[in-house]
Amino acid sequence: MEDPGLCGRACQFIKPDYPGLETRIHGRPRAEVGDEVFFGPFRRMVRATLTPPAEGAQWTGITTRIGERLLETDAVDAVLTMTADPDDRWRPVPVLITQASDMAQARGMRMGYAPLLALLETARDAGHRRLAVIGIPCQIYALRALEAELGFEAITVIGTPCSDNTTTENFHTFLGLLSDAPETITYLEFRADYHVELRFADGRKREIPFLALPISQLAPDFFPLTCRTCVDYTNALSDITVGYMGGEGEQWLIVRNERGQALLDLLGDEVRLSEPRSLGKRRAAVQGFIANVERAAGGLPLRRMPDWVRPIVSWLQPRTGPRGLEFARTRLEMKAAETVIHLRREEPRRMKSMIPDHVWRLVAPYGLTPVEDELNAPSPARPAERTPPDH
Repeated sequence: MEDPGLCGRACQFIKPDYPGLETRIHGRPRAEVGDEVFFGPFRRMVRATLTPPAEGAQWTGITTRIGERLLETDAVDAVLTMTADPDDRWRPVPVLITQASDMAQARGMRMGYAPLLALLETARDAGHRRLAVIGIPCQIYALRALEAELGFEAITVIGTPCSDNTTTENFHTFLGLLSDAPETITYLEFRADYHVELRFADGRKREIPFLALPISQLAPDFFPLTCRTCVDYTNALSDITVGYMGGEGEQWLIVRNERGQALLDLLGDEVRLSEPRSLGKRRAAVQGFIANVERAAGGLPLRRMPDWVRPIVSWLQPRTGPRGLEFARTRLEMKAAETVIHLRREEPRRMKSMIPDHVWRLVAPYGLTPVEDELNAPSPARPAERTPPDH
C-alpha cells in the first residue's frame, strides 16, 4: 500500500488486540467461557448447504453466492476477493468484482500468498464506498485494524477459516506427493471426516485418510512460523464465517453480528439450515497431537504410528473420533497448542505480544501455562475508534 508503515500497526503477528477489535466490530469481546473461547463472538452457528450446489464450488458455494447477492441487490459497490492466476489454477490473485456474474471466477480454493488488501486503495480510488471483502483471518485482522481510516462508507466481511498456508510452489510439491499426475488435480479439500478429497480432470475422485498423507516428507519450513502460530483460525473479526469444521460434511456458518445475519438472510430459501451436532471426545486426540509436536525437532509434527495400525485408526476416526462442533474444538485446541510450542521453541520473546488470553485458556487443560515473561501485556486503550455495535 502507499504507506508501508501501516503493516506495523495492522499485522496480526506483531501485537494483536482481539478484545479491542471484537468490541469495536461486534459490540463486545468474546466470552471467557464456553464456545466463544474457541470460535470468537457469535449469535448463532448452523450447518448449511446451498441448494442446488454451485458448479465448481469448493463446498456448495455459499461464500460466492453471498457475494453475488450483495452485488445483485446493490448492497455493495464491489467485492474484494481472490481468483486464480490464468496460468496456475492454484495461485491466488486479488480481484475487485463489480458484476454478480463475475463472482463465479472466485469459486474454489487457492493456496499461496497474495496481497489482497493492496486493492483497498484501488477500490477507494475507483470511487467504491460500500465494499465487501472475502478473506482469511490474517487479511481480515489487518483490514479491521485499518478500517476506520480507510475512508469507506461501509465494509462487509465474509470470512473463511484458515489453518496453514504455504507458497504455491510448495503446494505443487505436496500435490506431487499425492499423485503421479499432479497437473490433473483440479480440487483438494481437507474434510471433517478425517479424509482429504482429490478430484481429477477426467472426473475421478480419490479420498486419502489424514493418517496416510505424506506429511513427514515435507520440508520443515513448508508452513511458515506465522501459520504455525495463528491465533485466529475461525476468522473472529468477520461478520459471518463460512467454513466446514463443524459441518459434518455440510458447510458451517458462524453468524457473528447483525450484519452477518443479514448476509445469511440474503440467501433466503436457497440455503438449507440445520443445527450443528457435537459428537465424540477431543482430549485424547489433542494430547496425542501435543506430544507429537513437542517431540518434533522443528516444523511439522512427527507421525510415529506403525503402518499396520494406520488403516484401523483411519477407519475408526470418522466413526468414533470428535465430530461436528467437537471436531472444530479439537482443531482449535491443536492450533492453540501449536502456537505456544512453536513460539517457545523459535521466538520466545514474542510470546507476550503475540498470544491473546483466549489461546492460553484453550491450552490450560493440557498443562500449557504461561510463565511470567510470556503473559500478554494489556493493550493500550483505543479512543476515537469506537463505532456502533454490529458494524
